[in-house]
Amino acid sequence: MAVALAAADTYVVVLALPDMMAGVGLGLESLQRATPIVSGFLLGYITVLPLIGRLADLVDRQRVLLGCLAVFVLGSAVTALAVELPVLVGGRVLQGIGGGGLVPATLALVADLWPVGRRGMPLGVVGAVQELGSVFGPLLGALVLAVADWRAIFWLNAGFGLVLALALRAPARMPRASAALLVLGLTLAGLALWAPQRLVTDMVLGAPFVGPSRLVTPIGALAGVLLLAWLGVSVRGWWRLLRRADLPGALLIGVALGSVVLTFASADPEREVVGPSGRWLLPLTLVAAALAVLRHLTAAEPLFPRGLGRVVRPAIVSTLVGVALVTVVIGVPLLARLTGTQSQVEAALVLARFLVAVPAGAVLGGWALNRFGTEALTSLALALAAIGLFVMGRWGHGSLDQAFPTTAVLVLVGLGIGLAIAPVNAAALERGPAGAHGVVSAVVVVARMTGMVLGLALVTGIGLRLFYQRVAELPDPTDLAALGRLAVVPVQAMFTGGAVAALLGAATALGPRMTLHRSASPVSRGSRGSLSALRRRSGARECHPSSPSSPGRG
Repeated sequence: MAVALAAADTYVVVLALPDMMAGVGLGLESLQRATPIVSGFLLGYITVLPLIGRLADLVDRQRVLLGCLAVFVLGSAVTALAVELPVLVGGRVLQGIGGGGLVPATLALVADLWPVGRRGMPLGVVGAVQELGSVFGPLLGALVLAVADWRAIFWLNAGFGLVLALALRAPARMPRASAALLVLGLTLAGLALWAPQRLVTDMVLGAPFVGPSRLVTPIGALAGVLLLAWLGVSVRGWWRLLRRADLPGALLIGVALGSVVLTFASADPEREVVGPSGRWLLPLTLVAAALAVLRHLTAAEPLFPRGLGRVVRPAIVSTLVGVALVTVVIGVPLLARLTGTQSQVEAALVLARFLVAVPAGAVLGGWALNRFGTEALTSLALALAAIGLFVMGRWGHGSLDQAFPTTAVLVLVGLGIGLAIAPVNAAALERGPAGAHGVVSAVVVVARMTGMVLGLALVTGIGLRLFYQRVAELPDPTDLAALGRLAVVPVQAMFTGGAVAALLGAATALGPRMTLHRSASPVSRGSRGSLSALRRRSGARECHPSSPSSPGRG
């Protein structure tokens, strides 16, 4: 349920973005300035995943889930209260950090609770729930916007997050003084962002709210001091854990991933593949990546445990799945609008045929995983997706008017991509080092999200270049009819690029075996407390690794 909440929030801004822009004083003509509202969530989602995955291997996984939910709730509240763009972007970054961290912790719990031969269906369910966010996120946004404003969406997120945090009942220990500083600091920060009219306009009580922005005020400054004091008091308890998690290595990986996201997410697809800041962000990516590799080779306990190289091939396949997925999610609505669909809602309904098929394919892949090998299932799934995407690469004007063929192809591609999710996750979890399920899950998720970012930039850039070449070859460049026919060329290139990515993924999966077929996966030391509690509550018998001589490393 937590993964579903975070996944829905990824797509909830699709319909609410214009209202969110207006809420922070931006008009529709300033769409480029609003890009950080979307990329901020993605930035938070990707950059801290390796660190959260590593923490989930060192401490009780339920505590990690609880911490991620707390960050997600805080980010939702900040977003709901924002009236300035930097605050709104900051709230979205916090939502991305909290929401993204829920996925590897949940996948790691699946690996802990089910042995290798029985993980298929649970992994399929988690993958399906993650993909259902693309269906229910815009739907949730539309329903809320029909009866309230955009801020209600994020207050609803915060409420759901609190309910789930209470349901987890994870142990949370914090000294009273530290808890008091945190609660008081957050309360004052929330009051500063809210700025109630009755207090602000009062001659006496309004003085703490006077400043150039809502946070740069006396009450905002006091909230900052209290939160810094809480951080100073708490850091002693965290420092030993963060050192074991390799905080320097995590920071370097975060800088490298964040630079990649910002480089491509800030680009204007009509003019460029790399954003204007890419000239210094890309070198920063290379430097940070090189330093991260050096840190990994020299650290006593690196962020990525030794032996993680066996996860490289599943991660490559996950990246290619992300490329194929994003070409459909972006390309289908765009093609619909270019070929005569009257509204964004109608275009979304065309895409819904694909979006519903992906989670169905994920569940089916989880079921089939226990009956077929990961390599054969992954390769077959991505080959089916590639066939459908090659067909979509020939779509043009009038193609979407043919309801049955269009639906059949979209369902084929959706099922193919969905079928690949569970076997890829299973292969990575089985090949990864013992006791490293959290960081292995983070690697797979990061690979897929990075594939979506890079794939969108690459196939869009290629498509636009083809379009401009075709336009230059026209006898009359002012012929509107000819230009209209050529408008679908970039979208056709996107689908063909997705087909190539799916085909490469199918070929990669058919290499040497992606799984090691161990009889059981040792349980990490950090997760045993939560496992015992879960089993006591469910009445399940305590089970142990089949190989007691190789305990999981906490």
